[in-house]
Amino acid sequence: MPSTTDPQTPIWHPSPNFGPRRDGLQPSLIVIHYTAMDNAEVALDRLCDPEAQVSAHYLIGVCGTVWQMVREEDRAWHAGAGEWRGKDDINSRSIGVELDNKGDHPFAQPQMDALERLLPRIMDRWAIAPDGVIGHSDMAPGRKSDPGAKFDWPRLENQRLAQRRGYAKSPEIASMDEFRARARDAGFTSDADDATLLAAVRLRYRPWSNGPLTPEDFSPLGHTTLST
Repeated sequence: MPSTTDPQTPIWHPSPNFGPRRDGLQPSLIVIHYTAMDNAEVALDRLCDPEAQVSAHYLIGVCGTVWQMVREEDRAWHAGAGEWRGKDDINSRSIGVELDNKGDHPFAQPQMDALERLLPRIMDRWAIAPDGVIGHSDMAPGRKSDPGAKFDWPRLENQRLAQRRGYAKSPEIASMDEFRARARDAGFTSDADDATLLAAVRLRYRPWSNGPLTPEDFSPLGHTTLST
């Protein structure tokens, strides 16, 4: 159970939907989601409903209230099938953070402020680097779209709370084979066809873009090995 002496301690609202992390794994990722539900209270009920069999470690409401449902040491059921940097069982490797949002509007300022307070604390406790902060859609292309096109990734990147995108020179010819190789180096290793992979990378880095692959789609993948 979290401490009750820290004024920034989340509200403890335990969920029965958790288990031990498998194979001795510890958190090396933080996966950000949106709830896609009417409000935080409805989402909280579902994340704590044993019949739903879903949960997350944290939920952040639009007003900045933070609830904790599962201890960080335990395996919450938030990520499902997927892969990141060649590793599966993301639930055993991650901390799940849900944000009260349907994905169709910007995230509230108090909510983002609360996220920015929570992330470095988790990162410090588990020695998680900025490149370990990902979206649900990053590790499950095509299956998931959260935290969605309205999520402000550059804001987190500027505070070293997420992998900073590259600004490499775009190639003259947009080759899907090269794009796939660069995306894989960036962490997008989940099985996906070309169109699904392109959509997932754009959702993270260029959500305003559509249509066929362009040279500009390569630029944010340009310095993927840097984490600061």
